Amino acid sequence: MNTLSKFSLSLLAVSTLVACGGNKPADTAMADTTAQTGEARNLVIATEANYPPFNKLNADGKIVGFDVDVIHAVCNEIKANCEVVSQDWDGLLPGLLTNKYDAVIAGISITPERQAQVDFSEPYFSNTIVWISKTDGSFDPNHIKNQILGSQRSTTGADYITQRYDGKDGNRVQLHGTYAESYSDLKLGRNHAVMAEKVSAMDWLKQGNDGFGLVGDEINNNDNLGIAVRKGDTLKSDFDKALITLKANGKLAELEKQHFGDTATLASVDSTEQVVTEPTNTAKTK
Repeated sequence: MNTLSKFSLSLLAVSTLVACGGNKPADTAMADTTAQTGEARNLVIATEANYPPFNKLNADGKIVGFDVDVIHAVCNEIKANCEVVSQDWDGLLPGLLTNKYDAVIAGISITPERQAQVDFSEPYFSNTIVWISKTDGSFDPNHIKNQILGSQRSTTGADYITQRYDGKDGNRVQLHGTYAESYSDLKLGRNHAVMAEKVSAMDWLKQGNDGFGLVGDEINNNDNLGIAVRKGDTLKSDFDKALITLKANGKLAELEKQHFGDTATLASVDSTEQVVTEPTNTAKTK
């Protein structure tokens, strides 16, 4: 999003890695997560900064997005000072396990494979996946043959189309490092359709990409996003309590509305839409 195996590394193997650099400053050390008497904790939180509208760099080079606002709201609840740094997607969990930062919030799906390596907070968002293609009828999601299908590798969308279509009925799956690259190939005619998270797809469509749209049913594949911390870290309990408060007081819903409008939540998925329940162990929600 193939580098799927990077997320299935054993804890022992990960400990020997030099985490990918991304955009994170080389001299940033793991923050002291021990609360000091009368002082706020200092936490370093990593995100991808290349997955709008969840996380991205703005024109000033500042990391912004839904994930960033959620983690700042969480940190405010637990009275912690949080620095958000950027890291390439493939280096996020390895970096967490090698103590480069204290937690990761980057649209990461909670999967059994990842839960074997790290702990996750309670879900802060639920995704669905969709097809995006030209709206001229050239792509029929109910009869997919001889098509090039795109997605970001190590995502639930990539997992979905690879399992079902790659090498079957003349279809070929083409995976990229980011959704932006998949969308670019779609616009250039290098693939026929992209499978992506609905929020990501809707964000791209809003950028003036006329002639393209969502095609077929929205798919609920039970994709829940959580904040990742190291195994046994008490931050999980703190994050859980904060998220419960943010859900109860409406702050989380307010942030969803701010970043996603009315297109975000699974409440919009009705009984006529396809539901996929098998695990996607290697996926991102990405």
